[in-house]
Amino acid sequence: MGNSQSPPAAADRRYASATRAFTHTELDHLKSLFASLAAKSSSNGDHISPSVFQSVYEKGSKDEIEEFIYQLLDVNGDGVVDRSDLESALVAVLHSIFGTEGSEHGQETVNAFLDAATFSKEANGDSGKAMSLADFRSWSALVPSIRKFLGSLLIPPDAGRPGSQVPELIFGEEVNSNMILLRKEYAWHIGGALPQHELEEWRLLYHSTVNGLSYNTFVSSISNGEGPTVLVMKDKEGYIYGGYASQPWERHGDFYGDMKSFLFQLHPKASLFKPTGANTNVQWCAVNFSSESIPNGIGFGGKVNHLGLFLSANFDSGHTFSCTTFGSPCLSKTSRIVPEVVECWGVVQSKGEQEKKDGPRGTVLERFKEDRHMLNMVGIANSSN
Repeated sequence: MGNSQSPPAAADRRYASATRAFTHTELDHLKSLFASLAAKSSSNGDHISPSVFQSVYEKGSKDEIEEFIYQLLDVNGDGVVDRSDLESALVAVLHSIFGTEGSEHGQETVNAFLDAATFSKEANGDSGKAMSLADFRSWSALVPSIRKFLGSLLIPPDAGRPGSQVPELIFGEEVNSNMILLRKEYAWHIGGALPQHELEEWRLLYHSTVNGLSYNTFVSSISNGEGPTVLVMKDKEGYIYGGYASQPWERHGDFYGDMKSFLFQLHPKASLFKPTGANTNVQWCAVNFSSESIPNGIGFGGKVNHLGLFLSANFDSGHTFSCTTFGSPCLSKTSRIVPEVVECWGVVQSKGEQEKKDGPRGTVLERFKEDRHMLNMVGIANSSN
């Protein structure tokens, strides 16, 4: 790392521009740090080697790394991070990952990420509102794929650079690609919250246009997939959103699942909402219950009849409310939703991860989950220990 190959004038201009983002005290600290790291790099003090830089970066705290990334976003070099800075950075990130292939929806995707950001800091001159460090940290939580990618720029590139992985989307010949809601940019956004072994391949298990809008066809279509799924829907208002279900969709009379699930928005705003720990009301999957206290349908978070996202068993109506489970807002324009398209993708886990799950697991009752759920409902599940 260094500027030894740059013309002196160009190097001076870049240095002058970059220094505007730091105070004199911070610059003195950076100069001291550079001298110390360059001395360890076997470069006669000329530059910092990638290996030395990476070793220091990896030791940095989450807050320190985020502050460093925040400083990098000052693309214009004017000491503030405004919407134009963020837009320039997003265009560069998406071009790096998708190249010219994503140009058709490029600006639409950029706007979706931009609209998830907050600019609360007063800025001098013509910049208007700017993004504070606190704003950036909040935005980073909503768009983890971007946070991963920007952080990875500080380490030497390799084939598995964090934030660059885009799941391969597999679907049959009977499905026209123009019907698909889950564009690759959306898959990349969702994948920012997932581990590496879940980012290789996603297979389309259900599409309402092909399979029909009903719970029964939904269940029969996804019955071969026992792993995590990504549920995506578009409503009559044109909003696109959904949820990642870490557990299979199974008939229950109450909330179930684990804290790996989350909700997300894709259009017109791109945001992701992980569990807050406020409660464990994660997944909902109820059908053929006659009690009004158990609404038939599937969903995520919140409380009965007031879920973060709910789709009725007929797949013809639903609702989305703000919920403490995920700290999520209403995902659409209104709380009451009318689904237009629903699709479900199976997350194909890597071979090594799948092998860990093979073979008998737990007691007989644990392996026969449907029976266990029914026993739980009548209060005798724990009588056979």
